Amino acid sequence: MKRDLTKGNITKNLLFMALPAIMGQMARTLYDIVDMFWIGKISSAAVAGVTIFTSILFMVWVLSSIIGTSSISLISQSYGSGNKERATKVIEQTIVFKALVALITMLFILPLLKTFVSFLSTDTEVIKEALEYGYLRLMFLPIMFSSVTLSTALRCVGDSKRPMIIMLVSSVLNIVLDPILMFNKVPLLGIKGFGLGIKGAALATCIAGSVAFLLGFYYLISGKSNVKISFKGLLKLNPEIDKKLMLIGLPIGIEMLAREGSGIIILKLISGFGTSVVAGVGISFRLLGLAFMMMVGIGDGSGTIIGQNLGAHKVKRAEQTSHSAVRLGLISTIAFLIVSVLFAQQIVGAFSNEAEVITEGAKMLKVVAICSCFVSITFGRGSAFSGSGYNKPYMYASLIARWLVQIPWFWITIKVLHLPFIYAALGYLAADIAEAAVISIFYHAGSWKHHRVVEKAA
Repeated sequence: MKRDLTKGNITKNLLFMALPAIMGQMARTLYDIVDMFWIGKISSAAVAGVTIFTSILFMVWVLSSIIGTSSISLISQSYGSGNKERATKVIEQTIVFKALVALITMLFILPLLKTFVSFLSTDTEVIKEALEYGYLRLMFLPIMFSSVTLSTALRCVGDSKRPMIIMLVSSVLNIVLDPILMFNKVPLLGIKGFGLGIKGAALATCIAGSVAFLLGFYYLISGKSNVKISFKGLLKLNPEIDKKLMLIGLPIGIEMLAREGSGIIILKLISGFGTSVVAGVGISFRLLGLAFMMMVGIGDGSGTIIGQNLGAHKVKRAEQTSHSAVRLGLISTIAFLIVSVLFAQQIVGAFSNEAEVITEGAKMLKVVAICSCFVSITFGRGSAFSGSGYNKPYMYASLIARWLVQIPWFWITIKVLHLPFIYAALGYLAADIAEAAVISIFYHAGSWKHHRVVEKAA
């Protein structure tokens, strides 16, 4: 569907771009929650194992985010300035370059995975579950990297509907495959399953991700979207574009390294509280996806609109789009906060029947629900940076929030004061408040308004 995002009502444009993205994220979040529900039926060790591997995967995902963030500003500004040929070339390079980077990363991480997992847990059952889940997920890393790129490219050229369809199809497929592949007898249906356990959960995710890749590739190669890529363009690297793909998003990469690196350290610290606490944290962060589906959808839509408007030299409209993104984000996260605070025990109890996991998970859920309100500000203001390609504020904000606030907080409360887990968990909130404050300061400074990553089309 074609729509000129440089004209018309700003809020309507944002909703036009955000709602399909939110619907897609909703399907993805539903999968995450259902996935954790089934994994919880195996054991708390399985939940902890998946939580640990996910933390490692987030570190690996930094490379995808560097390239992906660069592509948002390059594609949307090229398309917004009327240079569709340039936008198409960037899409082609993003797909092939991401796949190559993912392949190299996969070959590097596979032999080291056991070492990484063993650093984060000494529980042999947790290590076993993490490795069984993780090895399979890593084998499909090139497909997963490129799959995300295809949906991002479609959104950047104003096609918000097809990424939603891709996410819906892949998430529903994942939900259906999970119990069939995981259990010997499929719950509720009573039919025979494959009994693969945690490997089944990983395989379901890999199959669904592969289907998402094929759908996105079909939409772009067939010309059914607003641009049409070619096989010829996918068979060679373009050093000029590839260099920009690495450099523009590099501050985002540093930001994610700071975030995920601190996450690894914090996970190591809280693992001292036991498997139940690690499992409770894992469940609460999966549930945080309910708030993130709104924030990511709004942020993605806002970044695309801002990029196209900056490409068309309509700075005021770009600024107004960010304001709308913040307002919509706060509305959604406040609703999530209210429900989480009122029904925390019942919600976490749906994912585990172990009393300690429920108790600690409910405490953590309340904390992350409050955090989500400040994260929505970061997403809304931050969309101005992703749209413009001015990404250094992300890096500064994350370094300050994670390494000057969060890690010292956790270290002092756990290692120095020896306080209960809930006092340490407040470090998540302190960090998110600090990050929102730093991002807001950079936003109001206004340097992003004058930043461009492409030249105006002739």
